[in-house]
Amino acid sequence: MSAFDVIAVRKQFPALEEGAAHFDGPGGSQTPQPVADAVARTLTSALANRGRLTAAERRADEVVVGAREAMADLLGTTAQGIVFGRSMTQLTYDFSRTLAKTWTAGDEVIVTRLDHDANVRPWVQAAAAAGATIKWLGFDPETSELDDIGPLLTDRTRLVAVTAASNLLGTRPDTRRIAEQVHAAGALIYVDGVHLTAHTAVDAGYADFYACSPYKFFGPHLGVLTAAPELLETLTPDKLLPSTNVVPERFEFGTLPYELLAGTTAAVDFIAGLGGSGATRRERLVDSLRLVEEHEDALRDDLETRLAAIPGVTLYGHAAHRTPTLLFTVDGHTPAEVAEHLAAAGVNAPAGSFYAYEPANLLGLGPEGAVRAGLAPYNDQSDVDRLVTALTTLTSTN
Repeated sequence: MSAFDVIAVRKQFPALEEGAAHFDGPGGSQTPQPVADAVARTLTSALANRGRLTAAERRADEVVVGAREAMADLLGTTAQGIVFGRSMTQLTYDFSRTLAKTWTAGDEVIVTRLDHDANVRPWVQAAAAAGATIKWLGFDPETSELDDIGPLLTDRTRLVAVTAASNLLGTRPDTRRIAEQVHAAGALIYVDGVHLTAHTAVDAGYADFYACSPYKFFGPHLGVLTAAPELLETLTPDKLLPSTNVVPERFEFGTLPYELLAGTTAAVDFIAGLGGSGATRRERLVDSLRLVEEHEDALRDDLETRLAAIPGVTLYGHAAHRTPTLLFTVDGHTPAEVAEHLAAAGVNAPAGSFYAYEPANLLGLGPEGAVRAGLAPYNDQSDVDRLVTALTTLTSTN
């Protein structure tokens, strides 16, 4: 039976040699050596614009094709529907403007109070430009569970934007069920998978659009969107006249960052090698991410139990299904003060609202937010112990 070896995993991350306990993964994971090597190797190899004539052209083409195949394996979709962009935010803005071309006054778009602003503001602004109406789906501040979308759906609903996991609270809504409701209403669903993709095996084919960011799962800084090629064929983005009209390239503006795509493929391969078994890369990814989820959830359960026992600590986010992400405040200290104390103890757990503008406001946390401790596959029990010890030291001086 396959097993998760956290000691072996940690040895692959040069950044951990600096000594800090990293709970800042939700903002961007640390980078394993194979990913850095792939980026450097590509940058120092002969490259050109994509083509099949020279070795440099072929290398560029193979890097792009390989990255599409890798992301399709990770997301359970098809390489022909993988679109690359500078970030998930940029991709969402691009697609919101493209989709809004089909909206008219009286059409409705649904966004949630649970989402990162990257899956809220682009839709709010695109709807306003088209004269469409925005509807808001809330969540229970006590449980952090998303409300039922059913009452908001009508025959005028054109799109629903929803997170697969809250980057602030960890809540994992049942987006597959939501997608079924949305599709029954004749609308499209755009899923923000940035926070979820790092923590569990994803099968994104249920969503019309699913966006994520490789730098949250050991890769370089860029964004990825997956959609059915048939759906992409129906969309006409603004683009340069001589640029290709082929899908998915028609949505990728300018020359792609080949070195970052090579790093993305390396990141996917790294995940596939985290102890999982199977004949195909997809099978190894699914099995490895099962092991990752078990490892992270065990650490989260221990950390959450111990934090809850510390006087003055308030935990937010109590959904039944969630990522290994904990949000908390400490009585008598601002979140920034807590983060500063932890940093001095070699524990990286930042404070803020983390662009989760709507949920932070609904919870009454405002822009100063709270402290977020997010677990990653390279975290171990000693990291948890260090965080708990540092917080205990802080609260004992109150």
